[in-house]
Amino acid sequence: MQRDPHPLTLLLALQNTWLFLCSTVLAIVEELDDTFKDTRVDDVWLVDFYAPWCGYCKKLEPVWYDVGAELKSSGSPVRVGKMDGTAYSGMSSEFGVRGYPTIKLLKGDLAYNYKGPRTKDDIVEFANRVAGPAVRALPSKQMFDHMMKRHDVLFVYFGGESPLKEKYIDMAAELIVYTYFFSASEDVLPESVTLPELPSVVVFKDGAYFTYDEYVDGGLSSWVNKERFQSYLQIDGFTLYELGETGKLVAIAVIDEKDPTEESGRYKRTLDFQFGHMDGNDYINSLIMGEVSVPSIIILNTSNEQYFLPSEPVETLEQLVHFINSVLDGSAQAQGGDGMFQRVKRVAFDAKSTIMSVFRSSPVLGCFLFGLPLGVISLMCYGICTAESDDGQEDMELMKRDDEEEEDDEEDEPRQKGRK
Repeated sequence: MQRDPHPLTLLLALQNTWLFLCSTVLAIVEELDDTFKDTRVDDVWLVDFYAPWCGYCKKLEPVWYDVGAELKSSGSPVRVGKMDGTAYSGMSSEFGVRGYPTIKLLKGDLAYNYKGPRTKDDIVEFANRVAGPAVRALPSKQMFDHMMKRHDVLFVYFGGESPLKEKYIDMAAELIVYTYFFSASEDVLPESVTLPELPSVVVFKDGAYFTYDEYVDGGLSSWVNKERFQSYLQIDGFTLYELGETGKLVAIAVIDEKDPTEESGRYKRTLDFQFGHMDGNDYINSLIMGEVSVPSIIILNTSNEQYFLPSEPVETLEQLVHFINSVLDGSAQAQGGDGMFQRVKRVAFDAKSTIMSVFRSSPVLGCFLFGLPLGVISLMCYGICTAESDDGQEDMELMKRDDEEEEDDEEDEPRQKGRK
């Protein structure tokens, strides 16, 4: 007959399991302090600088532990940590932390900022990319074909040692946060690809390839920054932010992916191989502080926050080309911008959006946060007005009383003379 385990035995087992889980969590994400500056040099670190009161930091926390577990289980050399930026403000300032949460990969003397979506897969991809060499070798045709299938945009240096290669390596060390960079010999190229000269830097994307020309394209970093996007892509807030750094005009088809009407499909096909599309108009509406119909087309100038809307529906490629040309030649009317009026409007719009979102998510909390201060202010104003009214009434009564006393004095004077 098997006896049930003693309750104390079960309690000890649960305690040991809990301690094991806690030690595992601590092993994959290390809590860092001010000694980190001296101990980090020999390792590659992925660090989350957070603040205990930050809501976004709390939302990132479970994702961060998933990132630590993924990197540890895959054998990555990247160590994962987190630091309270408010407790160690000196360290945060030294690493250039301006807000929370801030994610940085620290590699030797270099610190790389992560600006992408805060998901496990995206952060792990960033860590693995930046932790490795800035330029990876493609030693064979098989490896070249594999990377062509894996990456939508592929940058490759072809040739031996040269000043161009030195520029390429320096540029890769700077822009590795965005994409991968490779080097190979001309032997790995398929027969359909011919290079005008060696050495060369080539980008493969959209089923084609483009060769860097210093005299036409300018600086190598600038060219890579502009070419690292596909010609047509799905656009979200993070992608639009990165596109803004290229200085390009961004043409967006605003459509509803869940309701693929014929008109939405036409807009998407019209912009094919041009720029991109965005699902829904919520982000665009908040960006321009207005209302964009769905489907429609909008062109954004991310350098000065101006935007352009067509005066009539765009239904053909010819109409699209005409609309784009009107933007380029300055005949299209620009809206928005970054002037003082727009900045004031932005503050008011953000305040209104915040209040509306609070009331939609929690009406009771909204009434407490905004109704209570308004009620207190109203009572203060009422008290001030009432106090002024009472003071005026008191002054009137005093004046009336003085007048009555003067009349009584005047009446008493004749009586006193008659008695004499």
